[in-house]
Amino acid sequence: MTVSEAPARRARRYDPGRRDRIVATTLDVIVEHGIAGASHRAVARAADVPLGSITYHFATLDELLTAAFTAHVDTVAPRFDERMRAARDSGAVLDYLVEHLAGDLLDSARDLVVMVELYVAAARNPALRAVTQDWMARSRRSLERHFDPVTARELDALVEGLVLHSALSTDPMDRDQIQHALARFAR
Repeated sequence: MTVSEAPARRARRYDPGRRDRIVATTLDVIVEHGIAGASHRAVARAADVPLGSITYHFATLDELLTAAFTAHVDTVAPRFDERMRAARDSGAVLDYLVEHLAGDLLDSARDLVVMVELYVAAARNPALRAVTQDWMARSRRSLERHFDPVTARELDALVEGLVLHSALSTDPMDRDQIQHALARFAR
């Protein structure tokens, strides 16, 4: 084969948002197939990018999963902080907590699946446990606007437990029951 007969190289596609799209698509794959179905290949297929592009940005699956779950936390945690910042008295704090739990966390089936997948994966994966630790620390800082550190930690644990209960129960608590549980605790 002569130089003039060499196969034409495919033009490189300019795709400045590729890494972010890969991260977002990873969450979509997790929602659809679970963390067990989130491989480099599955994400590449879903994101419509070459496999090499995934491994270029994320050498290991742990790196990819950590980036995806961190992006999720970076979306959810600020919403909660905004709610806690807006609360002016204990009644408003309770209302905002209920809205965060019943609205922000439980109304989105997608977010609920992502959270449960993160919790389960973090039980075995130290990198993902660091993501959950960061999320808990951020939640506690938001709660500490209105509660002492011990109460904030306990309330954060209650909220996480209520999320898991709601995600796994065939008879989850409704908004009124959640408000009652939080009110009893936050007295």
